[in-house]
Amino acid sequence: MGELPMAISVLESQSQQQSGGQSQPISLAWLTSLFFLWGFITCLNDILIPHLKNSFDLNYSQAMLVQFCFFGAYFLVSVPAGKLVEKIGFQRGIVVGLVIAGIGCGLFYPAASVHTYSLFLAALFVLASGITILQVSANPYVAKLGDAKTASSRLTMTQAFNSLGTTIAPFFGALLILNSAAKNANDASSVQLPYLGLALSFIVLAVVFALLKLPSIEQQKSDITSSSSIKETLKDKRLAFGVIAIFVYVGAEVSIGSFMVNFLMEQHIGNLSEKAAASYLAYYWGGAMVGRFAGALLMQKISGAKVLFAHALIAIVLISIAVVSQGSIAMWALIFVGLCNSVMFPTIFSLAVGNLGEKTATGSGLLCLAIVGGAVIPLFQGLLADSIGIQHALVLPIICYAFIAFYGRFLTKQNHA
Repeated sequence: MGELPMAISVLESQSQQQSGGQSQPISLAWLTSLFFLWGFITCLNDILIPHLKNSFDLNYSQAMLVQFCFFGAYFLVSVPAGKLVEKIGFQRGIVVGLVIAGIGCGLFYPAASVHTYSLFLAALFVLASGITILQVSANPYVAKLGDAKTASSRLTMTQAFNSLGTTIAPFFGALLILNSAAKNANDASSVQLPYLGLALSFIVLAVVFALLKLPSIEQQKSDITSSSSIKETLKDKRLAFGVIAIFVYVGAEVSIGSFMVNFLMEQHIGNLSEKAAASYLAYYWGGAMVGRFAGALLMQKISGAKVLFAHALIAIVLISIAVVSQGSIAMWALIFVGLCNSVMFPTIFSLAVGNLGEKTATGSGLLCLAIVGGAVIPLFQGLLADSIGIQHALVLPIICYAFIAFYGRFLTKQNHA
């Protein structure tokens, strides 16, 4: 999910020229490590949710506050982060983001020591705030480090490492967090050492980026804080519907990942232990990684709008099967939704801003703010799960993908017109 602000960065940086500094391969390697790390951190929330749910005896809606605080930070901090980066520059912004994220990870230790759920939520908000600043600062360098003509290939490569992080995180969480937690379900201390290790990783990277000599780049400003500019930009229906599509896509993807472990633990679905269910989560996120490359090849021959429509329809069918069936059929149907998610964000984003011209930066900013769907929709699905059960609550992602299918169809008709 590190791709969320990336399209802005491409649009802002493609026309700029290389201006010296650290060698490109070394700089790109360090930047790629950031993409891996924030993909890893984001997916680790899916392990935290069932663990904290057991540790604090939470219902589903309370457990979904993990995603509400994490993704809510993206929405609240994105604009201030942009203003901060305008003042201190991109490289210093990376360092500040890494330090704040490290502090957020470090706060998990006292939160577990005093066994207070609200402190965990505060730590997650601080962590996500740091990652937001990090993404706003780091993304432009990927497009900057090399020829503008090959920017897309570099972005694809770094995004693959982001997906690699989301794929590895479930195994890490199952081994170091859930394995220890299995000995005492009410003990939240199993998160302390893993998150201290992550805190150390962030601080070490902050030192590295403080010492690196990265090229200086200019930032294209958007009028995301101007209500008149926003209203004018939203008159474009492709963008207006695209904002909603991003909102429901991120919400659906995060919701399914958040509920996956608990869904697979259901007796009539997988009847798996918490640790075993967590390992299957890697297939969900790994499917998004594999599907991203397959989708890129597919869209060389078929329009992005048609591919988006088809993937959304397949996702609806798969989730419907998961709702009405049991056992391994329901289990794998939900896991395979990850393949459908793979192409959705970049396709929605690129098609939504395609005709905006000089308003592209503002439109891109609005699309990135729509990430708040990852905070809102999981919370509503948690409320549904508490009232009608976790399996039937999957009707909410079905509604989300139905809108994405509508958007794909709408774009197809516009293209024909």
